[in-house]
Amino acid sequence: MSTRALVVDVVIPALDEERALPAVLDEIPRGSFALRGDLRASVRRIVVADNGSRDRTAEVARAHGAEVVHEPRRGYGSACLRALATLAHDPPDVVVFLDGDHSDHPAELPALLAPLTDEAVQLVIGSRTLGESERGALTPQQRVGNAIACVALRVLYRARYSDLGPFRAIRWRALEALRMRDRDYGWTVEMQVKAARRGLLHAEVPVSYRRRIGVSKVSGTIRGTLGASRKILWLLARHAVGPA
Repeated sequence: MSTRALVVDVVIPALDEERALPAVLDEIPRGSFALRGDLRASVRRIVVADNGSRDRTAEVARAHGAEVVHEPRRGYGSACLRALATLAHDPPDVVVFLDGDHSDHPAELPALLAPLTDEAVQLVIGSRTLGESERGALTPQQRVGNAIACVALRVLYRARYSDLGPFRAIRWRALEALRMRDRDYGWTVEMQVKAARRGLLHAEVPVSYRRRIGVSKVSGTIRGTLGASRKILWLLARHAVGPA
């Protein structure tokens, strides 16, 4: 196995996260760090995709060492796609996706990347349900929705997942092959469905989860929760009968 460091770029979709972003960015490990065995990883770039923020999200992101790209079309997937278009000019070995609301623990990045010491592993999901979640961090509707989606993934695609968590890592070549398209709530489940259909080997790592800073744009509202639930179920059904 090569002893060179995996080049890692971090993507953070953000909408009005002025309060949370400084802590998120400051907690991301910098420089080269050990994974398992001889393999190391190094965070090269942190790209914050500003999804039409009305506050100082972009300003504070730059002040804390991140590169900022702007995607005015609202939607989690839209922000991710915009960031990936920027990375494509000089792609990394691995892309890590991380929320900008301080609910994930960026310091756990080495643990998230550790399964990639097995060159066969293409996708790693940070599982909040396998890890420790602060009381109130995962809402009842999130827990129920996760459980239903994971059962559907197992039944329809024989893919064993415990979570659709946003904190995840994927090899660039695998991500390119998935041809991601979803522009809003379905981004995470689309990735997992397409990975399963293409037979990509995945791993799960327990991660910690805490109450976010500010109010969620999805689980914090009835409209957002219902919209996300409908989109996830629609994607699960659609990809079960459509092309991979």
